[in-house]
Formats: sequence, structure tokens, C-alpha cells
Amino acid sequence: MTIELNHTIVWARDRDASAAFLAGILGVPVDPVTEPFAPIRLGNGVTLDYAQAAEVASQHYAFLVGEEEFDAAMGRIRAAGITFWADPFHREPGELNSMNGGRGVYFEDPDGHNMELLTRA
Repeated sequence: MTIELNHTIVWARDRDASAAFLAGILGVPVDPVTEPFAPIRLGNGVTLDYAQAAEVASQHYAFLVGEEEFDAAMGRIRAAGITFWADPFHREPGELNSMNGGRGVYFEDPDGHNMELLTRA
């Protein structure tokens, strides 16, 4: 058997709101809650299992998306007035990057997790 990432826990102060936030940006549903998790299933079968926590340490999550999905997500980010950056250290606000010959962007979720969308790995 090959080794694959199956799921990871994303800690959040408001599990349901944070799961809904990312699902909304990505244009995917939140799966039914299976206590204590609110899961988001990605196209490769990996789930992000959102769980409640009183304190949250910022993590980084990167999502490889197609050009159309990137455009749609950027439309939702802009429409919601979410600040975004071209770089992981948030030094280039309001810009996209062209790393690896594709497009990329960073934005924070409600818990300060550094989310990344990229079109080329």
C-alpha cells in the first residue's frame, strides 16, 4: 500500500464558522458534522477536520487548484474584502505571485491560519 495523507485536524475557536469560511472560499461543501469534527473533503480524498479549541496556533495550509477554481476563489476573496498577499510572510498586500509559472495567493482564515492557493506545485 502506498502512503497517503488521509486527514488533518484544523484547530479553530469556532469550528463551524471556520470550516464554513474555507469551504466558501474553495467552493466546496462542509460535510455533515461527525463529532467532534466539521470536515471539508478535498478532491484527492483528504479531509480537513475542523475541531474546537480555546487557543489556536497558526498553521499553514496550501491548496493546489485549477485556473478556473483560482479565479472563482479570488472572486470570493475580493467580494468578501479579505486581505491577501503574494507571499507567505505577508509583505506584498493585494498582489498575486507567479511562482513555478502559475499563480498563487495567501490569506488568513478567522483563526489566523495562513492559507495558500496555488495553480502550479
